Amino acid sequence: MQVGGYSEVKDSNQEIQDIAESVKQEIQSKSNRAFPTFEVVKYTTQVVAGTNYKLKIKVGEDKYIHAVVFQGLPHTGGELSVSSIEEGKTLTDAL
Repeated sequence: MQVGGYSEVKDSNQEIQDIAESVKQEIQSKSNRAFPTFEVVKYTTQVVAGTNYKLKIKVGEDKYIHAVVFQGLPHTGGELSVSSIEEGKTLTDAL
């Protein structure tokens, strides 16, 4: 990983799925639709004044989105917020 860059892409785990679940409503609101499936399959992180989580989320059969979720530092409350989403992604699209 280069300074300021994202980490290597990793397989999802329960902690990352929990982060995604906590902002699911915000992601669905930003995309203006509900997703039948909502499963993080891959993720990468970037340390800034907190942490950016870039998530590849399966939202339907062969349908994926990329979402960037920011988590502030603990002394700021550690709040989670959705920075951006990209729709129309596939499993093989680079994260």
